[in-house]
Amino acid sequence: MAENKTKPTKLSVAAFIEAIPEPARRADAKDLVKIMQRAAGEKPQMWGPAIIGFGSYHYRYESGREGDMPVVAFSPRKAATVLYGMNGSGEAPSLLAKLGKHTTGKGCVYIKKLADVDQIVLEELVAKAWEAKRAQ
Repeated sequence: MAENKTKPTKLSVAAFIEAIPEPARRADAKDLVKIMQRAAGEKPQMWGPAIIGFGSYHYRYESGREGDMPVVAFSPRKAATVLYGMNGSGEAPSLLAKLGKHTTGKGCVYIKKLADVDQIVLEELVAKAWEAKRAQ
């Protein structure tokens, strides 16, 4: 079985953010760290080369594959910032409806600019996702 590429590293979150070439995306990343850290009550950690995660949980699939993942996380990608773990609570649909301009994928939320979303709703979304995952 292939080894999971997404795992915690010793890389610096601050150095990763400072290396983001676009000033607006860099500022959004700094603000997202603050929002997620407040909601999760955990310090950020790099997961792989490009994901900033908070906390961790262990998963095991029926296939036997298992590993560790951050409870909530984000990655400032070129096309959009990807938020991971946001769909975990029963309240996610109603919060996403109030979030503002975003798109969703299989388990991710994509935002182009932090200014496009209601940051209070975003922090509540992160907090509810955190609580839901911790309750499992």
